Amino acid sequence: MRFFAALCLVCWCAVSTAQAVDYVSVGEGSAILYDAPSLKAKKLFVVSRYMPFEQVVTLDNWVKVRDRSGGLYWLEKRVLANKKYVFAVNPVVDVRADPDAGSQRVFQVRAQVALELLEVTGTGWVKVRHKDGETGYVRSLEVWGE
Repeated sequence: MRFFAALCLVCWCAVSTAQAVDYVSVGEGSAILYDAPSLKAKKLFVVSRYMPFEQVVTLDNWVKVRDRSGGLYWLEKRVLANKKYVFAVNPVVDVRADPDAGSQRVFQVRAQVALELLEVTGTGWVKVRHKDGETGYVRSLEVWGE
């Protein structure tokens, strides 16, 4: 019985770890995405500041990242921000005063607008701040980079 309990605990930990995703965001300037972890590698794209990515692996001064569509790229670690950002993915996203769909709308943003990630509530909502300073809550499903 102890063996079975231990096995269940190990499996649960493995599943929990596998589901943990860490996101990173580009800092103040733009960033170049490469096909390998080297300045001599092929330059693929230039992305704008605050662009969020899923962090896949870190290697010295390089980070392998995945974008929203699943594409894999390398970028220099030095271009990453200390703050995390999310991008609105729906055509229009309502930012609410409280983490509730019936709460008062504070403001709206359009798709691809960057919002600073302030808090992950664990309830399907995240607290965000617009570059103008306004804060509120958006549904996790309406942003990417959480």
